[in-house]
Amino acid sequence: MIPAAFDYVAPTSVDGALQALADAVGEGKDVKVLGGGQSLLAVMRMRLAAPELVVDLGRIGDLADIRDDGDAVVIGAMATHDTVLRHELVRQHALLIALATETVADPQVRHRGTFGGALVHADPAGDLPAPALALGCQMVIAGPGGARRTVDAADFFQDLFTTAVGEDELLVQVRVPKHTGWGACYQKFNRISHAWAMCGAAVALRVEGGSIAEARVALTNMGSVPVRATGVEAALVGQQATSDAVRMACAAAGDGTTPPEDANADAEYRRHLAGVLTGRAVLAAAGV
Repeated sequence: MIPAAFDYVAPTSVDGALQALADAVGEGKDVKVLGGGQSLLAVMRMRLAAPELVVDLGRIGDLADIRDDGDAVVIGAMATHDTVLRHELVRQHALLIALATETVADPQVRHRGTFGGALVHADPAGDLPAPALALGCQMVIAGPGGARRTVDAADFFQDLFTTAVGEDELLVQVRVPKHTGWGACYQKFNRISHAWAMCGAAVALRVEGGSIAEARVALTNMGSVPVRATGVEAALVGQQATSDAVRMACAAAGDGTTPPEDANADAEYRRHLAGVLTGRAVLAAAGV
């Protein structure tokens, strides 16, 4: 299907993009921001979105930068998935992000889709929100007048396809706290290759002397937003990284979640999957 007609601008600076957004919002226009276009263009073609104005960020080069910032790796919102998963800083200090990004769609999508775009899209079945939540990422949002604010991942994802980014704001950077030397794994289950995850588990662990010293666990598609499995984290800390101990600690990963029900799976099956996938991810992250 052909998208509805729309106006298009491609600013060369963040300030220019913010001004375009402010003008459109002030005029009451429906405006959308274009990153890599892998989500937006699809819904526009299906006429599920019909913006009057599209603001393309593709000409703002510094939004694609990835850099070291002391205790964090800063990933620009326009960095492509392929760039993120291959970047040495990400693989060294935020391995979970790299591993999860490797599972996003297919190589063609990963070369066009953007890290920030996937987070702002906030699809609960997407692969990147749960790792961002697990690692305690902070989202840097630019607003009118160039003012910037930082929002924790726990507060960033607010509901189905809804984030803390306002109509006249842009996600410009993601600060990923360094987890250097931590083991990591992202496990997901889907019926066919490249389909949205029916359930997923993002795990990062610090193991000392064969026991789990710290654990961070978050779940994909187990609610309208990614879910932090704090009960599993607490149950894992202090445990020996053995198959029996890990599976017992992870069995209840899906408890208290509100997963969707559809033709692929009901809620109870997804809760079962959450326990299985979390156990597998923990064992893999621990190197067992």
